[in-house]
Amino acid sequence: MKPADLVLDDAFLYNVFTGSWDTGTLAIKNGTILGIGDYEGKKTRDCSGLYIVPGLIDAHVHIESSLLTPPEYARLVALHGTTTVIADPHEIANVAGAEGIEYMRAARQNAAIDIQYMLPSCVPSTPADVGGAVLEAADLHRFMGKEGILGLGEMMNVPGILAADRAISEKLALSSIRDGHAPGLSGKNLNAYILAGLQSDHECTTFAEAEEKLKKGMYIYIREGSAEQNIEALIPLVTAATVSRCCFATDDCHADLLMDEGHIDRCIRKAIACGLDPGLAIRMATLSPADRFGLADRGALAPGRRADLCIIDDPEKFGIREVFVKGAAVTAASPAPQSAFPPTIRCSPSGPGTIRITGHGMARVIGLVPGQIVTESLTYDCNADDIPDLDRDILKVVVCSRYRDLPAGVGLVHGFGFRNGAIACSISHDTHNIVAVGTSDDAIRNAIREVIGAQGAMVAILGPDSSVLPLDCAGLMSTLPYEDVVRRLSDLSEVTGRMGGIRNPFMYLSFLALTVIPSLRITNRGVFDSAMFRDVSLFI
Repeated sequence: MKPADLVLDDAFLYNVFTGSWDTGTLAIKNGTILGIGDYEGKKTRDCSGLYIVPGLIDAHVHIESSLLTPPEYARLVALHGTTTVIADPHEIANVAGAEGIEYMRAARQNAAIDIQYMLPSCVPSTPADVGGAVLEAADLHRFMGKEGILGLGEMMNVPGILAADRAISEKLALSSIRDGHAPGLSGKNLNAYILAGLQSDHECTTFAEAEEKLKKGMYIYIREGSAEQNIEALIPLVTAATVSRCCFATDDCHADLLMDEGHIDRCIRKAIACGLDPGLAIRMATLSPADRFGLADRGALAPGRRADLCIIDDPEKFGIREVFVKGAAVTAASPAPQSAFPPTIRCSPSGPGTIRITGHGMARVIGLVPGQIVTESLTYDCNADDIPDLDRDILKVVVCSRYRDLPAGVGLVHGFGFRNGAIACSISHDTHNIVAVGTSDDAIRNAIREVIGAQGAMVAILGPDSSVLPLDCAGLMSTLPYEDVVRRLSDLSEVTGRMGGIRNPFMYLSFLALTVIPSLRITNRGVFDSAMFRDVSLFI
């Protein structure tokens, strides 16, 4: 018998099929697991006292939200044990359409991990949202069957599903693997959504919501991102009986959180801290997503599976010691080569026109919810001349189109807590118009102009001080190495920290225009109420 390429000797090996830790020797050849047993290898590693688990899988992520290009994202998360991600490139698709999808697909070729994509199903996210592209079923069909394409990404147009919209039905017919997106949906409407063919949800924020969806047959992706933190509320849902239908998802994580705290390994640690059995947490991060997406070649330490695996010291603490992708050890490699993307900021360099508001009386105010991307629909007695109202933490929020010169949408927001200055960015899910919030019109306009001048950026302005992270790839991602992006994010955090207020303000800002998430939103048209699913006036 020919020797294996690598033998990992005398380790504790996690069996995801039985939930047991088995002592044994793991053999790898040509990037594939030969099996567990008495093997000889060209190289042998003594792993006595160490634990080996399958490589970790993220069931739902938007790579663009990391602010990194796919190769740099892969280089970073690989160090944290992630070997596969299921990504939905609908951020760049909303900006650049099919060209954006093709860019992301091409960028997976030399990545340190395996990146699989779900095709964006809602570009734009709603018919009223005007972004950089419109993708119909015919536009998506060209990608079906291509390498790296698994299925149809999150279907956010719940009203369209319930109305049996023909264009949506054509998209659903493209693939038998379909991800859902249905925050707060329940009862007969949820039944109808599932009946249409949607299979998963990553938007649950309460145990009751997740339990109902699970009982009706949906896969539940328990999410823990920079602004969406749902593990604590949802992890009691996971038992030995339900774990096959439960996965982890990070959805939206900035690069600094990934570098400092981890990726799916961070989710595992938090789930264990919340009382979940380590074995079930590992199963959620490995076999469960592999089975959900039909990836029968990974997710387990078994013969014939990809040799994607992590070596750890202690399952309870789940610190990553070493990672292998297709049998090769992951190292802190040099920055990946980057490819350019055509400019996508086309509005006037002078920035928005007037952002003045008029009126007085009861006003609709967007209320931030710490740790969530949902918002509250608040009302305050306001006079436009008294905004900003720092005592009540009511600030002006502005959205202007990146694609053409249009009037800016202006609203009010509570929860940022800024005492001075402004922030702006070209990340504004899902149309990715330019969004800004601040304590004066001048500061807001200056921040927006900085974003436009950089052809996409995150900008913080506080008096004479400013900090900028250029997002030169489609106005969404930076072509800088992840180490430099993290340093720039630290600079931004230092400036926003001196403004006072909420942690991770850019992540909250980036979701304020997302009209498919409850409850009150702001677009380039003005205030939007997702419950009524229409534009509404600022003053009632």
